[in-house]
Amino acid sequence: MLFAFFSTLVLGAQMADNQEIKDAPSEAKSVKASQKEQETRDEMLSRHRKEISQLQNKETELKKAAARGSKAEQKAKKKQVEEEISQLSAKLKEKHAKELASLGYSSSNENEKTNLDNLVKAIAGVSVTNQPDHSKPSKGAKRREKRAQQEAAREQRIQEEQSNIVSDRMIEDKKLEKKLEPLGLTVNEIKPDGHCLYRAVEDQLAHLSGGSSPYTYQVLREMVAAYMMDHASDFLPFYLSENMLDEDSDNSPGERFENYCKEVESTAAWGGELELRALTHCLRKHIRIFSGSFPDVEMGKEYKSDGGSDLSSASIMLSYHKHAFGLGEHYNSVVQNSIR
Repeated sequence: MLFAFFSTLVLGAQMADNQEIKDAPSEAKSVKASQKEQETRDEMLSRHRKEISQLQNKETELKKAAARGSKAEQKAKKKQVEEEISQLSAKLKEKHAKELASLGYSSSNENEKTNLDNLVKAIAGVSVTNQPDHSKPSKGAKRREKRAQQEAAREQRIQEEQSNIVSDRMIEDKKLEKKLEPLGLTVNEIKPDGHCLYRAVEDQLAHLSGGSSPYTYQVLREMVAAYMMDHASDFLPFYLSENMLDEDSDNSPGERFENYCKEVESTAAWGGELELRALTHCLRKHIRIFSGSFPDVEMGKEYKSDGGSDLSSASIMLSYHKHAFGLGEHYNSVVQNSIR
């Protein structure tokens, strides 16, 4: 609603500048129709994220198609994919910048502060015209403007992350590739839908069993949620350290943790360290997480095998990607080169 209010302000300014129009009823109808057709800023940003997600899905498909043939052929195809995605991403970024500029938002250094100030005022429901205002702002107006500043800063960070996504991802992927190649390992791409951790573990279990996984990603979610609830005293301190209590919340820490476990079980909530710890115990498996941005991590060392050749007792191997899909972190499955 706040962004719709901003659109109304812009349209109002345009109407005020046009002093030659005499037919007021006709003008009102025209403006109303234009306003209905005009995409709001919130809708535009939502569409932008959807288009970025579509590009990311295309990249995943192209990478899978390139993972065929000899090593030399795979490298050549991978380079072509990276160049194509880089070009498409640059074009998409330019298109998004133009569309945002059409709503009065620009990231150029010259106008950045003015546009950001205007955005803050618009979100807070304050006029962006330069009319002097000598009245003292109320506490409510101050609170609204503070929240608006936080929202505007968040949107600015989103745009910055979108502009850096390709270069950061390519650097991270190259570092990870250098780490995995000497070990004869490669990344098996997993669908980025919020279930990536559980889908990656499901993929690993399928490889280790030599067939299909004994657990689907949804069953893994249910197992993790149940284990954390049954061992709440072990997990609650870590949960609270990562999720500071809301001052306005009426729920106790235990109730909040219970709600969190319900989300783990029945939604597409992204999995992290807590869920990885639960998975090691549920599956009684050693888990190793490779990363191109951070040192490798091992969990469940007590379940680590003695190095035997039995696949069923081998470790689960995952890769963690900070820059894989912009605003969201991602997990993939790591397999032997010969398996892909």
